[in-house]
Amino acid sequence: MTMTRQDTDTVRALQGLEDRRSSVRLRAALAVGTAPDPCFVDKLIERCAIEPEFFVRDMLTWALTRHPVSLTLPGLLREVRSERAQARSQALHTLSKIGDRRAWPTITPALLSDADDEVARSAWRAAVVLVPEGAEPALATALATQLGRGDRDTRLSLSQALVALGEVTVPTLLAATTAADPRVRAHARATQRLLRDPDAGFESAIEEAKRVGILAGAPGTEDEYRADR
Repeated sequence: MTMTRQDTDTVRALQGLEDRRSSVRLRAALAVGTAPDPCFVDKLIERCAIEPEFFVRDMLTWALTRHPVSLTLPGLLREVRSERAQARSQALHTLSKIGDRRAWPTITPALLSDADDEVARSAWRAAVVLVPEGAEPALATALATQLGRGDRDTRLSLSQALVALGEVTVPTLLAATTAADPRVRAHARATQRLLRDPDAGFESAIEEAKRVGILAGAPGTEDEYRADR
């Protein structure tokens, strides 16, 4: 059987997605997104789980957003339950870009507290995008259980997610400022600062949180100061 030009282009694109050269994979993902076709969806999702280069993964996500949600959503929801951390993380990232709230039920407490920081960060961002009206306070409470977690980038991601939820986070953050863990207290205060002034830098918010604790004579402030060093 003679292959048509379209068939040849499809085969070339699919092969390009697996090329050892990242530049070729990037161009292939761009081509697939420029000319969407249902036959690409499974391969795009598969590549997201194993692609080592950030920029290629981002292009794969973009290509998926160019396809109908009815075709991409089922596969992405399966990937969210994958044992591979990158598969979960990239699927959640893609769901946040698609923004279809039918994906909301997949944002479970287990994902929001996933042991892998990248998965958890992707889950936080996706949750803020997908949360249905009225569920924001419960989401804020769930997110607050992660205060004080991880390195600077992880803590900043959580603060940004909480700030994106808006005023519904105020009671939750206030309660967290009295937590036993000094890291939680400092992180909660820094997030309060960002909520009041979204243009404030995270580092300055952390510094102010520590100063406030010291000036207020809060218990454990010396430990709190050390927690963010």
